[in-house]
Amino acid sequence: MSDPETGAANIVPLYERTASAWLTARGTDLIEAEWLDLFTARLAPGATILDLGCGGGAPIGAELLRRGFAVTGLDSAPGLIDHARTTLPDGNWIVGDMRCFVSPHRFGGIIAWHSFFHLSQDDQRAMIPRFAKLAAPGGAIMFTSGPEVGEAWGEWQGEPLFHASLGQEEYRERLAAAGFSAITYIKAEPGGSAPTLWLATLEG
Repeated sequence: MSDPETGAANIVPLYERTASAWLTARGTDLIEAEWLDLFTARLAPGATILDLGCGGGAPIGAELLRRGFAVTGLDSAPGLIDHARTTLPDGNWIVGDMRCFVSPHRFGGIIAWHSFFHLSQDDQRAMIPRFAKLAAPGGAIMFTSGPEVGEAWGEWQGEPLFHASLGQEEYRERLAAAGFSAITYIKAEPGGSAPTLWLATLEG
């Protein structure tokens, strides 16, 4: 498979079909603590957080709940959301697609950990203004991207797994145009385990 639109469109049904396998593979070990520290340092105590592509809730949603935040998790796979509702009843877990999610209130923090980069480049461009609509003034966002502009293909459960990224300057420009400042970019080191990471705060 090499068509990016087809690859991006296949992400939702792929995770719906393989939810059980994903839960087993992901486990509950928290390896993201240092990056969550960067994110939560920008938040008020007890802030509301929207976790986009939350999977089964653990370990990221679980850790944010443990730290005293009010977590709403969104994922397209009903099996993953069912698991989150069962294992983490203190969270608010919703089946849905980040590209069309609307909320009656805005969030003090938004995280899209290893989920945003499954969107096509055009959907990423459209999503950045949506971040601004979902975030409260002064709210923080954190998402992972690829280290370079382009598209990449992995494999999950024997099926192609699509990833895409804009360029560093385009992310910066689009975040700033959407009203975000204090933009932090951490690029993954070749061969390392750390992700390429973006943090920003909505002005206001």
